[in-house]
Amino acid sequence: MNSKIELVIFDCDGVVIDSEILSAQVLINMLVKKGIEIDRAYVQQHFLGCNFKTVSQKIADVFNITLARSFEGDYREALLNEFETSLTTTDGIKDVLNNLAVPICIATSSSPARTAKALSVVSLSKYFSDTVFTSSEVKRGKPAPDLFLHAAKQMGVKPEHCLVIEDSKAGVNAGIDANMQVLHYSGGQHMQGSVNHVHSAYPNVDHLTHWQDFFSAYPALKKQ
Repeated sequence: MNSKIELVIFDCDGVVIDSEILSAQVLINMLVKKGIEIDRAYVQQHFLGCNFKTVSQKIADVFNITLARSFEGDYREALLNEFETSLTTTDGIKDVLNNLAVPICIATSSSPARTAKALSVVSLSKYFSDTVFTSSEVKRGKPAPDLFLHAAKQMGVKPEHCLVIEDSKAGVNAGIDANMQVLHYSGGQHMQGSVNHVHSAYPNVDHLTHWQDFFSAYPALKKQ
């Protein structure tokens, strides 16, 4: 698809903020206490891009352990504490945001509170002051296309004129099913030295490793 791009929809975790390693490690540490031992590679392959409800269901299905209702709140609190001291943006994203010539928004599986906190910590709130959409606003989260379609509708742009930027298989699936143009970004720290399950599964989806190359790939999106 090569339609004119009128809106760029960013995923948040692993795309504009380099949060996935932090998120994975906090979850791994908390699950160990429940008798569940997994590693970062497992989190990346099975949980990346999913909301917490989906993650909990997958844990129940695979490990036959139902997490307490308080687990999600405890996890979010621990993660926000980690964000305060360790969270960074992905390398080069601010230059992209400063030079984009079309409207932008975020569509994320994370909670509104976590997303707002994360963007604030890394000084990105100003770019997405009123254009953050979360899975809490739709019936089905990624890999369903609902969230991206909701974001496009709210921004007043037809799906075929949207560019979705995602790091996860769930997100790429959602973007494709939404009939949007999709860019797979793999520049986050969680992607370094790992098997790229997304890119190998979707060889025809555009791929980007460094934000510094974004405008070479999409020159029409740069401010003149």
